[in-house]
Amino acid sequence: MRSIYRGLAVVAAVAVGATVIVLALPSGPDEVVAGPVTAPPAAPASSAPASSAPAPTPSATPTPTSSATPTSALTPTPTPSPGSSLAPGYTAMQALYADPRVPRLTGRVKRMALPRPAKRLVKDRRTGLAVPRLGKPWKTHGAAPFTSKQVLPAVRGGRLRGMLVTCPLPIMEQKSPRDTALLAARWTLNHHPKGSEISWLASQRVKTGWMLVYRVKYGKHSSRAAVVVMDGGMSKPGLAFVTVPDSQRKRWRDIGRVVSGVRVLG
Repeated sequence: MRSIYRGLAVVAAVAVGATVIVLALPSGPDEVVAGPVTAPPAAPASSAPASSAPAPTPSATPTPTSSATPTSALTPTPTPSPGSSLAPGYTAMQALYADPRVPRLTGRVKRMALPRPAKRLVKDRRTGLAVPRLGKPWKTHGAAPFTSKQVLPAVRGGRLRGMLVTCPLPIMEQKSPRDTALLAARWTLNHHPKGSEISWLASQRVKTGWMLVYRVKYGKHSSRAAVVVMDGGMSKPGLAFVTVPDSQRKRWRDIGRVVSGVRVLG
C-alpha cells in the first residue's frame, strides 16, 4: 500500500507541473504573457479621486487682481475750475451767500431814479465802456492797477477818498448779470477797510448788464458805493466801481451820475 501511495503522489506532482507549463506558455503569437497577479498599492488618505481630465499646470507668471491697484490711484480727485469755486465743494455763489459781510439781495431792494447821463466821458477801450468824466474836485489819476481812474482830493487826516475806476471784470462771470454784479460788489470790499459790511440801497438792470448801489459800513464810519457790470463786447464784461467815504459825503450825489452814465463804446 505504501508503494501505491508513493506512485499516486508522483502522478499528481507531474500533473500539476504540466498545468503550470500550459498556463505559462502563450497559445498564439497575438497573446500577451500574463505576469504574476499582485494587489494594487493602497492610495494615500489625502489623495483625491482620480479624474480623466489632466491636472492644471501652474503658471509661471502670477495673474494680477483688482486688489493690487487701489481704485483711488486710477480715478483722480476732480479739481475745481479756477475762479468758479472759492473752497472745495463750494461754488462762488455759495461762498457769497455764506459771507456774513454780504446780505441777501431781496425784492425789498428797489430801483432808484437816475439823473440824465453825462455828456463828457472817459473812454476805456480795454473794457469797451465809457464812464462820466466828473467835474471838479474830481480829477483823473494814474489808473494802475485799473484801466481808468478818477479820484477826489485826499482829506487831511483821512486815509480814504472817493474814487471811480473801470477794469475788466476781476471775478468769474456768472450766468446771471445780477449774480455777477453781486460777486463784483463783494470783491470791492477789498478796497474798503477791514471788517466792512454791505447793506443794499438799489438794484436794477441796465443795458447789457446790472447795477447795484450799496452802503459799506466799517466801525463808526461808512461809504456809499456802486458797481455797474456791463458787456462792452470784449472777452470779459467791464466793471465800473465808484466809492465815496462819509468824510466826503457832499459828493455822494455823484454816485447817481456815475451809474446812470456808464455806457458801451459805440
